[in-house]
Amino acid sequence: MIIRESYLSRIEYLYKIFPVVCIIGARQVGKTPLARQYADRSSVDVSYFDLEKPSDLERLKDPMLALKQLRGLVVLDEIQRLPEVFQILRVLVDRRNNPARFLILGSASPELLRQTSESLAGRITYLKLGGFSLDEVGLENHERLWLRGGFPCSYLARTDEDSNTWRQEFISTYLERDLPQLGININSTALRRFWMMLAHYHGQVWNASELARSLGVAHTTVRRYLDVLTSALVVVQLDPWYENISKRQVKSPKVYIADSGLLHALVGCVTMHELEGHPKIGASWEGFVLSEIVRRLNVREGECYFWATQRGAELDLLVIRGQKRLGFEIKRTSTPRITRSMRSALGDLHLDRIDMIHAGEDTYPLGEKVRAVALTKMSEVFQPLA
Repeated sequence: MIIRESYLSRIEYLYKIFPVVCIIGARQVGKTPLARQYADRSSVDVSYFDLEKPSDLERLKDPMLALKQLRGLVVLDEIQRLPEVFQILRVLVDRRNNPARFLILGSASPELLRQTSESLAGRITYLKLGGFSLDEVGLENHERLWLRGGFPCSYLARTDEDSNTWRQEFISTYLERDLPQLGININSTALRRFWMMLAHYHGQVWNASELARSLGVAHTTVRRYLDVLTSALVVVQLDPWYENISKRQVKSPKVYIADSGLLHALVGCVTMHELEGHPKIGASWEGFVLSEIVRRLNVREGECYFWATQRGAELDLLVIRGQKRLGFEIKRTSTPRITRSMRSALGDLHLDRIDMIHAGEDTYPLGEKVRAVALTKMSEVFQPLA
């Protein structure tokens, strides 16, 4: 198992501010192994409850009685299975000289977010856990990570075929068992059709009417499907940036399958050879690189956008933090060059710079405020934003 140092350090930092840290992530993304890695390093007593185990649920039949005597680190795994615990946690963390801190794990769900926001406001922080990143697996493994995605069981599988089999099973189980356990009651066949269709729109601007016509349902229904998969962290919506400039701008989000391996399973690509011949290869690479940029820069929610005008100018990623504005273009090419869209974005958006991430080997300037950055050199060029 890969030790996820950056997340472990982040958890330790967050405990200096909050008594409760909640790790949120899709099913099977590695929340439990990360919690165990953190617990193994802890110098205090550790109490662990897996709420998918009947015996642990029985131990928490009276949550106040079970938890109030515990000291050190208390881990509650799959917390959405017992949402009433949140009110108990509020009482416990408000004790004078509170002897415990709580690490809670859960798959994203509207119920989980609502319960914690009502009961633990100001006492809890969220850490969103994604799959493996390039920093964790090594740049020399970037094609394997791109093809298989970042879910640990998929990435670490013995062969590409084994990895694809795991992902296909994950998709079925997620739709038929995991989402209903989160209180999401949508016909699994309809949601699978939508998810597969959405994969073919990966990297495109959301068009509810077009998808609704294809599925034979109302546009409000496909919007609900999109929001469900987004809240479950298997789909990403990248919001548009628009401001008062003299150009008509796109105001609908772009949609991406969050994990490149799930995308490839949904479109039927098992090997790198099949991916290289697939029409979605460019969009797949864009989504993969975009997620790596966001994680490398440690960008927060509400700081990432794309930009596009009705006349065709566009920017794949716009990062805004304070007065800083950074633009990113992503092209699977070994010969990057400045485009008309990049020049338009530089002027219209008042960017500090644009970096074009490409599939070649070198990093070099393309012009004033414009660089070509090789994917394999990103760790040398990009540092987390202050």
